[in-house]
Amino acid sequence: MAADGTGDDDTGTGTDAAVKPDRAVVRDALGVGVAVGLSGFAFGVTSAGSGLGLLQTCALSLLVFTGASQFALVGALAAGGGPFTAAAGAFFLGVRNAFYGLRLSQLLALPRAVRPFAAQWVIDETTAATLSQPDRRARRIGFTVTGLSLYVLWNLTTLLGALGAEAIGDTRAWGLDAAGPAVFLALLAPMLKTTTERAVAGLAILLGLGLLPVLPAGVPVLVAALAAPIALLTGSREDR
Repeated sequence: MAADGTGDDDTGTGTDAAVKPDRAVVRDALGVGVAVGLSGFAFGVTSAGSGLGLLQTCALSLLVFTGASQFALVGALAAGGGPFTAAAGAFFLGVRNAFYGLRLSQLLALPRAVRPFAAQWVIDETTAATLSQPDRRARRIGFTVTGLSLYVLWNLTTLLGALGAEAIGDTRAWGLDAAGPAVFLALLAPMLKTTTERAVAGLAILLGLGLLPVLPAGVPVLVAALAAPIALLTGSREDR
């Protein structure tokens, strides 16, 4: 039995793994890519509203390409946070992608020449699309289609959002600054299946919101990261 519960030992050749048609994999992957990719418009508007220029906004989507970190960066800047504090918060949010990459490298087993390019697409959505597939072929298709569609749409809508920011006016009046966090929470919520995972998420929310009025912009996000070791430590003591 594979570690991820697929039953194919990560090779994609197991007989007990359910076979999923390529068309179904592409359909599901495109659904994720299009749904999330359109929220790049909200990022473009929010980034421009926080004072970043068109080239800076587009560069963030092209080079960083991880929505939670991008929204955290421009959100901290818009709230008056310093560039180093804002960048630190965005960096720590992006660290999770490194752990995703460790798992995906085993499941996808891509050629070495391709891995540096594929690493750019290792984000929440591509990870979820990959892990939900039953075999290696389906995982590669899911990862590629999700990554490509999301990357193209996210960058295109970022550009459109940044260009249209002046016409829209105050992004807070339209609520577009909340679109990014809302999409992220919608993707995260179904993945919280265990008591420990829910405890970490709940504690992180309490720390982040509770410290928001008293700490500089961007710092509450860093402190909220302490939720994971606190919850794990508490859980290990209760198990003894």
